[in-house]
Amino acid sequence: MMDIKIYETKNKKEKPQSMDIEFGSVFTDYMFIMDYEKGKGWINPRIEEYKDISISPAALVFHYGQSTFEGMKAYKTEDDRIFLFRPDKNIKRENNSNARLCIPQIPEEDFMQAVIELVKIDKDWIPKSKGASLYIRPFVIATEQSLNVKPSSQYKFIIILSPVGAYYKEGLNPVKIWIEDEYVRAVRGGIGEAKTGGNYAASMLSQEKAHEGGYSQVLWLDGIEHKYIEEVGAMNIFFKIDGKIVTPMLNGSILPGVTRASVIDVCKSFGYEVEERRISVDELENSAKDGKLEEVFGSGTAAVISPVGTLKFGDNVYEINEGKIGEVSQKVYDTITGIQTGKIEDTFGWTVEVK
Repeated sequence: MMDIKIYETKNKKEKPQSMDIEFGSVFTDYMFIMDYEKGKGWINPRIEEYKDISISPAALVFHYGQSTFEGMKAYKTEDDRIFLFRPDKNIKRENNSNARLCIPQIPEEDFMQAVIELVKIDKDWIPKSKGASLYIRPFVIATEQSLNVKPSSQYKFIIILSPVGAYYKEGLNPVKIWIEDEYVRAVRGGIGEAKTGGNYAASMLSQEKAHEGGYSQVLWLDGIEHKYIEEVGAMNIFFKIDGKIVTPMLNGSILPGVTRASVIDVCKSFGYEVEERRISVDELENSAKDGKLEEVFGSGTAAVISPVGTLKFGDNVYEINEGKIGEVSQKVYDTITGIQTGKIEDTFGWTVEVK
């Protein structure tokens, strides 16, 4: 185990009185930091006061984008236990992202220890109100001072925490999604399957275009043939077509979502046939026209499940399930959130209790 030094702060913040706050706008008292130096490995693990950090204007992260991040949550149960949801999957995905961006691997046991110790010291920040949780954001940035195009020899691994309210404050309302027909987010062989800032920067122009049209999210097509469904900007996507659950297969340009994997397992446990395969936008449109497109929903850490009520592609607009949440969407949401908060027995072995 790491010897994590803890530097206590006297500058304790006031916790929000209500969880009706913007996502990721409030942060806890502490953060975890660990440094990397070539030849020494990961060193100096510590928990200290949440504060600004100081790095060189020439740090490689600013110029060539070497950065990765994860998103996970801690939940408080009705009897005040603390659960993490599938943190091992986030840790493995972080290291897969690191490998793609030439960032050193973080030992999995050290990563897990850092998350648990930080959550423990800031456990009073975990909200207990319905739908609320403590968002956990681990990330790595390249800090070497250099303008040479190369992998950095120095990095910082940082974990910060943010209490967040219920994603849906007025119920699980279906969203409107715009299928992008001009720009692309990622291509196979690129960095689409890595969780890195560049992927999100590439999505922002289309996101703005969708918002201007009254749509909340963008659904991306593949970057080569521009005909196969990939993922939504911050979520993976699922379709119920003629009784089957269908989701785009992982192909190197789609983020392997932790919630996505959980949805597949939960749907199979319900007895649904689940297909991971290529889905063309033509197939999707034909299914909608024929009445076989019964449900559409996204999956991700923030919302867990985001039902889709409207799809737009070009000039065509399709209403899904009369704009209402579908039976599968609701059942999957209730099951996963129930496991996360201890209200439903975890028969999958997904939760890790923080003690």
